[in-house]
Amino acid sequence: MSEKLNAHCHCGAVAFTVRLSDGFNSASRCNCSICRMRGAIAVSVPLSAVEVVKGSDKLTEYRFNTGTAAHYFCSVCGIYTFHQQRSNPDRYGVNVACINGVSPFDFAEVPVSDGVNHASDSGEEAIAGYLKYIANS
Repeated sequence: MSEKLNAHCHCGAVAFTVRLSDGFNSASRCNCSICRMRGAIAVSVPLSAVEVVKGSDKLTEYRFNTGTAAHYFCSVCGIYTFHQQRSNPDRYGVNVACINGVSPFDFAEVPVSDGVNHASDSGEEAIAGYLKYIANS
């Protein structure tokens, strides 16, 4: 059974739903060039699990390097919403911060995928490390 959650960009021009069949168990970050700069935590879902319900005309697509991964941003506020994964083009990585009621600071420890040495290039997926958040009491 999957949980259908509402999500949106910062300004609300783009709204979408996402179905999480495995909860937040796939939450991760990546150390590739774009992920280092945007700093988002993403969960992995099938393409069919994301439905844009408002503002599809406000989504801007960005591709780089091999052009396989399609990264989507709100053209109004600039927030990264989701991306079609290079390592698995049948899946999206969804920015958890766009999901209503979820913060990247809800995750005490998140694995960081080695996107610098991408699995599509090296033939094996690797974890580059872990990102930890420790809140002040």
